[in-house]
Amino acid sequence: MSLLDGKTAVVTGGSSGIGRAIARGFAEQGAEAVVVADVREQPKEGGPPTHELIETETDTSSVFVECDVTDRSDLREAVDAAEAAGGLDVLVNNAGIWRSEEFFEVTEAEFQRMLDINLKGAYFGSQIAAERLVEGDSGAIINVSSIAGLFGNGDWPTYAASKGGLTTLTYSLAHKLGGHGIRVNAIHPGGVQTMIGGEPSDPEAAAEQAEQFTQMVPLGRYGQPEDIAGAATFLASDLASYVTGESLVVDGGWTSWR
Repeated sequence: MSLLDGKTAVVTGGSSGIGRAIARGFAEQGAEAVVVADVREQPKEGGPPTHELIETETDTSSVFVECDVTDRSDLREAVDAAEAAGGLDVLVNNAGIWRSEEFFEVTEAEFQRMLDINLKGAYFGSQIAAERLVEGDSGAIINVSSIAGLFGNGDWPTYAASKGGLTTLTYSLAHKLGGHGIRVNAIHPGGVQTMIGGEPSDPEAAAEQAEQFTQMVPLGRYGQPEDIAGAATFLASDLASYVTGESLVVDGGWTSWR
């Protein structure tokens, strides 16, 4: 028996990177259906769309739903797709944006966009999903936050603010929804390879930066999307049936010395 037999999940931002790995990981662990909800169907890293890959490689059914998480109607369509596939069991709020920025130069529009996608999208995605989950008195909501949501970062102030809000939203929803059997947890990735960026303009400098970073990580490497997918699979499964309101840090030990 696989960990997620019979479960139906929605993964926002599921076309690429961490979201793609989570969607595939759920399918590999026997999920009945996975809804890939994203603003784009094609993965940034290339290859076939996630939902097509899942249906080719596994017995899990999968569909793509075009979904801008700042649009409540799009979020509802994603949840409706899960309901049509057998009934929603798991929501992964993974969609998000990141940027390095100069504090004094951030505009109001830039700050608002960061909050709209990283925090507001997760809030209303959870609200819409919970409307369905309370009917069955069970389910799991997983928020993909960041270690920046625990400690902050002077180079990413709006990102850290949005992820800090997501962290405390996780705790709040765990309290609010626990009486309905709904578990709400957060995953806090550290340095993940797919979040570093595209091809570096200065490969030598990038290699030096990578070496400096990995020297600070006890496990000696960048994280991979599959590392986050493993944590999400655990939190979505019955192995975590008594786990809620928790922050699971997946960073190779990077923050263990803080």
